[in-house]
Amino acid sequence: MTTVEKIKEIEAEMARTQKNKATSQHLGGLKAKLAKLRRELLTPTSSGGGGPGLGFDVAKTGVGRIGFVGFPSVGKSTLMSKLTGTHSEVAAYEFTTLTTVPGVVQYNGAKLQILDLPGIIEGAKDGKGRGRQVIAVARTCSLIFLVLDVLKPLGDKRIIEKELEGFGIRLNQKPPNIYFKKKEKGGISMTNTVPLTHLDLDEVKAVLSEYKIHNADISFKCDATVDELIDVIEGNRVYVPCLYVLNKIDQISIEELDLVCKIPHTVPICAHHEWNFDELLAKAWEYLDLARIYTKPKGQLPDYSSPVVLRRETASIEGFCNTIHKAILREFKYALVWGSSAKHNPQKVGKEHVLADEDVVQIIKKV
Repeated sequence: MTTVEKIKEIEAEMARTQKNKATSQHLGGLKAKLAKLRRELLTPTSSGGGGPGLGFDVAKTGVGRIGFVGFPSVGKSTLMSKLTGTHSEVAAYEFTTLTTVPGVVQYNGAKLQILDLPGIIEGAKDGKGRGRQVIAVARTCSLIFLVLDVLKPLGDKRIIEKELEGFGIRLNQKPPNIYFKKKEKGGISMTNTVPLTHLDLDEVKAVLSEYKIHNADISFKCDATVDELIDVIEGNRVYVPCLYVLNKIDQISIEELDLVCKIPHTVPICAHHEWNFDELLAKAWEYLDLARIYTKPKGQLPDYSSPVVLRRETASIEGFCNTIHKAILREFKYALVWGSSAKHNPQKVGKEHVLADEDVVQIIKKV
């Protein structure tokens, strides 16, 4: 019996089982089994066929990587060509793009890498239509553009989200605040700082026993579900921000456009006519959570033409120095900061100081 058949069997059993207090333990065990089988699909054995993912390995450039994911013929390649000027084959038939096509777009002084991925189909998470390689590239992206045809957005959105979730990609979600650690002995020790409405100790034990874990410390700092607990135990989940790009808005009326714009995290565009690209790039910048830091040489005006662009989580003086050159920190004495992160202008700070967008920094070295 193949892994895909086993997954289908478990999914059928879960669909048959009624959800109530008596069956929650059984369902938790089934979900854990399903997650384990999905992991087997994610990391197939070396003897398996399918060949290498030729044309899918692209070197990372720029400060952020944006991947276009969507069904065939929704306008991903047209959008790529118009945004970056890179030629991506466009035709009136499906599956025109067969490998990853990289391109670069300059925005706010930062280089953003754009990847045009081949269209995925339903069943991609089970290896259909090179779906495994496409979704594996999507896992490495800092932001995903889920390109949808505006004439059928919700059905397509649901199918693609299901495919990506099956591959361990969580869209627009934060990692659950759960502390989990295996130990040698002492059984399962469970604590929670908030009331748990979706889980109890028996369900947690059922999930852990499926993973053959009988001794562990687990602490819930959020009202978690069984799925979130399994995500923490698996430990291979990727949490990626996502924008739903509704393409081909030239084919619908204003009233219909108002309606589809109520879907959260959406940007309506028309790739063919280049409509609303400015909002698309502004939203991408916001979701990538980047900060521009300007340098100021001693006795000169700040250089506003070429900012140092950092991710917000690394936007400290230390991260800023490492981005320019690793050797700067060895000679670092202190820094002067102008901008919204400073209490007064300029503020004298150490390397732990957290920077805000559009701050100006001057590094003072040891003599």
